[in-house]
Formats: sequence, C-alpha cells, structure tokens
Amino acid sequence: MTGKKPNFLIIVADDLGFTDTSPFGGEIHTPNLDKLAKRGVRLTDFHTASACSPTRSMLLSGTDNHIAGLGQMAEFAARHPEKFGGKKGYEGYLNDNVVSLAEIVKEKGDYYTFISGKWHLGLLPDYWPIKRGFEKSFTLLPGAGNHYKRIIKDENGEEIKFLPNIYEKDGQSVDAEKELPQDFYSTNYFTDKALEFINHPQRDDRPFLGLLTYTAPHWPYQAPPEIIAKYKGKYNGGPQELRKQRLAAAVRQGIIPEGITPHPIKTVRKTWDELTDHEKEIESRIMETYAAMVEILDYNIGRVLDALEESGELENTFIVFMSDNGAEGMLMEALPLTNLRFNTFIEKYYNNSLENIGKGDSFVFYGDQWAQAATSPHSMYKMWSTEGAIVCPLIVHYPPVINESRQGKILDGFATVMDILPTILDLAGLEHPGSEWKGRKVAIPRGKSWKLYLGGESDEIHSETTVTGWELFGQQAIRQGEYKAIYIPAPFGPEKWQLFNIKKDPGETRDLAKIEPKVLSSLVDHWAVYAAETGLIEFGSDFFEKEKLEGEDNELVYRTIVDN
Repeated sequence: MTGKKPNFLIIVADDLGFTDTSPFGGEIHTPNLDKLAKRGVRLTDFHTASACSPTRSMLLSGTDNHIAGLGQMAEFAARHPEKFGGKKGYEGYLNDNVVSLAEIVKEKGDYYTFISGKWHLGLLPDYWPIKRGFEKSFTLLPGAGNHYKRIIKDENGEEIKFLPNIYEKDGQSVDAEKELPQDFYSTNYFTDKALEFINHPQRDDRPFLGLLTYTAPHWPYQAPPEIIAKYKGKYNGGPQELRKQRLAAAVRQGIIPEGITPHPIKTVRKTWDELTDHEKEIESRIMETYAAMVEILDYNIGRVLDALEESGELENTFIVFMSDNGAEGMLMEALPLTNLRFNTFIEKYYNNSLENIGKGDSFVFYGDQWAQAATSPHSMYKMWSTEGAIVCPLIVHYPPVINESRQGKILDGFATVMDILPTILDLAGLEHPGSEWKGRKVAIPRGKSWKLYLGGESDEIHSETTVTGWELFGQQAIRQGEYKAIYIPAPFGPEKWQLFNIKKDPGETRDLAKIEPKVLSSLVDHWAVYAAETGLIEFGSDFFEKEKLEGEDNELVYRTIVDN
C-alpha cells in the first residue's frame, strides 16, 4: 500500500436487482461496472436490510438499523404511532445512539466529506447530512422523487406533496421550482454535483470520503426515449424468460453455482400468458424503461471513474458499488403521502399511456414477476426477510489491496453493509471512538473489516459463530454460519419459524425445520438475544389487518408459477 491516505467513494443504487447488471449476469448495458468488476472483486453473499433507509443507517453507523434509529422505515412507523411512537431506535432518522462514518473520518482523519443523492435519514434540518459529518451535500431528503423536474400543483396553484421535491444543499433548503435546472434528471444531476464536490476548493488537497447515492432505478421509472428505444423488444418474452436467461448467464459467470434450485416465482398478479397483447406491450415498455435507467446509471458512474483516472486518483480510491436492497416488487412502501389513494393519484396527475411511458409525466413500476427475475435464484424481493430482499450486488475496487492476482475474482464469503464502516476506518488507519463520542454514549459497530479478506490474507470476514439478524415489517431472520431461520407472519408467510441451509439452498426452497430441529432451536435462541440487544419491537399478522397492500381486493393471494 502507498503512504498516501486513500480516498473512499461509496456508490449506492436504489432498488437495483441482483442480476440487473452485466457483471452479475444481466443483459443491461453496463460497461463501466464491467470495468470496475474486472479490476476489482465481486461479492455474491453481501447482505443489506430489506429496505432502503434502514440499510443507509447501517452503512453510516456500522451497526444494526434498530439501534441506529431506523427500526422501521419512517413512513411505515409514522402510520402506526401507537406501536412505534417515541420508541428508542424508531426515531425515523439517524439517531444520536451512533456516530456516523463521515463524522469519524472528518474529525479523526482530516477527511473531506460529501454526499450527493438520496438521504432518507431524516427530513428535519437537525438530521440533515451537514449535522452528521458531511461538509458538502446535495440530497433528496425523502425516499423517492420524480427523476425529471416536475412540480405538481392543485387547482389553487399549491404544490401537492406527492413525491415532494424536498432537497437540501449544504444545509440549506432548495427551492426545487426555482433552483433545479429545467433539464434536471436525477442520475445526471447527482453525478454533476459529486464531480463538483470532488473538485471543490473546500477540499484543499485532502483525501475524500464521498457518497453518491442515486435514486435510480427506484420508481417512478423515467428515462430519455432514445435510451429506452435501445431495449425495444428485449423483454417481449416476459419475466419467466428473462429469469431463465439471467440464471444461465449468472451460472456461466460463476455468480451462482451450478445445480442449485432457484426459488419459484410467486405472484399476486396475472401471469404473462394471461395478459392481453396490449398489456404485454405495456409491461415490456416498463421493463425497457427500467433497463434504460440502469444504463444511464452506469454511464454516470463511468463519468466519475474517468474523472478520477484523469486526476490520477483512481488507483488510490477505495470504491464500493452496491444496491441498498433487493428489487422492488410490491409497492409496500408506496405509502399515502396525501389523503388520496396512491393509484388514484397517479391516474389523475400522470399519463401512463403506452407512448408516454418513461416521460417525466408518467409514473410506472414493475411488479413481482419482473422483480423475481432480478432477484433469482433468491426468494422474493424488497421488504421480505428472504434472501431476495437482502442479498445485493457488490463490487469493490481498490488496487493497493486487491492486487492483479485477485482482480476479477468472485468471492462468496458472507458480508454485510455494516462491514463498510469498519473497512474504511481500517484502510484509513483510524479507529472507531468506541462507546462514547462527544460526551454521549454510542453503539460499537457490529461489522468487520474486509481488508484481509479482499487481499486474500483471510478466507472469511465473519466466523462461523457470528450471528446476524434482520427484521422489518414484522418479518424476522437470524443467521449463523450456513444456516438461516426466518419467520414470516401471515398473510405473507406461514407464521412459523422455517430453517434453510443458505449455502446449499440460497433459494430457500427446502425447509429443514423438522429435519434439523436442534439447529432451529439454537437459532431461535439467538433470535431472542438479538431482539433484546437491538430493542426491536416484534409483531405478527394481527398488525397487518388494517394495512392496504397490493393485491386483488387488497388481499394477498399468491400463486406459484411453475417453470416449463
């Protein structure tokens, strides 16, 4: 390693599927991620939370989301103040129980810090990036927004707070209508700001920690028509055909091993064969638009890589590319931001005709079958405690540790988003402050450094005895070594503990609860410890009786699609 302090760049995609990009078996044109993967390594057993803001809290704190303030997504918790209101760990923002990565590297290592993109860790000014260690920032504060500039107003000329345009810049509110350029497109603009921050005079030759947190390819799916056109006809075979193609490509590349059983597609929608020709056209166009968003994401990542290479900083920059959770398939997070129902609002203020899909005044998203084409071989998608929600693509690039003999390798060791903070501190030669920061008690990270593992000096990050838990929306999971237990309440699951050997059966297709009762009993005991340590609030099927979720007549009736 060189004596110069490394830069750090964390690139986060939003709701990107496991096999969307070409380094992970996808057909979408992503040459810059290919380049990054060939000069770095890909991790295929990297875990996040099952939804976006909890993952971001884990990323910045190195510890569990129930400790860091996002025990539930803030939007979900706000709907149920009787359950979560005033509860420690459920504040809905990155709380004072943790010290953020940006705070540590800025104050202990004299790093220049910036973030451009989605924040989703607190709407009020007291919780904005500038208060958590970032010197420069341009962020979308809530969890989603239109990708083009679009201000929706009511009959009185007042802005309607649906996908509200709530941005901040360097700790000051942004008037989106006046300050965003007319040609605003989220992925391009967030990249523009990141490049501006990297070259900002305020940096003053210091090494940087930068977060580039895109909102693509989160719904609404919107992209320039010329990029959408490149994928015309690509998805006319439907989600099952796409899934088969991606699984075959992922096996060829070594992303997934041969011979495993992928989880079957489960759906609450019509199958592809049940759709009319026009409905198939609509679905294909939606997927074409999604693919265009991912291609644009890759193009902009290439802009950043090129800029770092031109400045001579690429080789000394530790780069992580990741998704914040599995592909979105159910719109459970599409919570009512106004008194209007979600779909009713879209019908009133957006134009989703076939010829308009992808434009700034369209609002489309894909369903559970496309999502499972992206998360396969894993089970289900975003919001679940199954692997489809929490196993995400990860690429790491850093030549001083990943030498030529390691470059291009695919690594299958268990890793989590909580590991990124300890890894960066290790590479920067810094230590976490421990249990106290500026006179307040803070949590010690649960993650472990990747340094030795990335360099081939260790064959694991976490030992076989390490226990890791997950919980969101009442869905629970606990893992130790190759075994994972999950508890999914009705109406989503059987409302009992299930057991899977996650290494041999990453699709979670063979329940071992009755075959390995001692293993399951041990994991359930570990769950009780995890729940106590993190202070999470457990709940079951009765909690969802008032929830209005996607599905016919608001009932979730899953059918299994049998592969031909």
